[in-house]
Amino acid sequence: MAEKLNLTSLKPAQSRKDRKRVGRGIGSGKGRYSGRGIKGQKSRAGSHKMRAGFEGGQMPIYMRLGKQRGATSKDAMPIGPFRTSTAPVNVGALDRFADGAEVTPESLVEVGLLKNTKTDVKLLGNGELKKKLTIRVHAISATAREKVEQAGGTVSLLKEPKLKKKKKHGKAKPPAAAPTREAEPDETPGADAPESAVEPDAADQAEVQAPEEE
Repeated sequence: MAEKLNLTSLKPAQSRKDRKRVGRGIGSGKGRYSGRGIKGQKSRAGSHKMRAGFEGGQMPIYMRLGKQRGATSKDAMPIGPFRTSTAPVNVGALDRFADGAEVTPESLVEVGLLKNTKTDVKLLGNGELKKKLTIRVHAISATAREKVEQAGGTVSLLKEPKLKKKKKHGKAKPPAAAPTREAEPDETPGADAPESAVEPDAADQAEVQAPEEE
């Protein structure tokens, strides 16, 4: 029978431990520097409240190392939080199903090939398949589809594959050729030139050079 509670039998639920009293003389064992050592950052108040990765002001390791190449936006693969992943299952692991069975994400969890159905399932072509199965998964490789159809099975996708949009590369148009203008008869060179600018014929030059005979 439990002892009756009274003032003489009161005691704490667990043993008490005296707090550490520092700075009470050298003879106490925690005097002078109070267990903090001599100077330095760790001897100051708040020295153990640094953020993760802080290296005392020097260049931290995550800034000294090279960064991962490629797109680093929040929705980029495979860096961003909105990445999409699939749980791979090979066709060689489907031999544990009976011939003619239906393979779905739920049945893959029942046989232990998947942990849960939160992730999309993609069927890959590693291994051999000799049973006729009806497979319903989110995605499938070309090799796996070929092996399933060769065994007499059928495949249906639970999610339609997204078609990649082709980028349109605009080609620069060649500059338009300037229209050629045909010369009109009136615009022949030398038509409007003065007489002084017209070169004399060879006969006229001979008459000018030859002296007149008296």
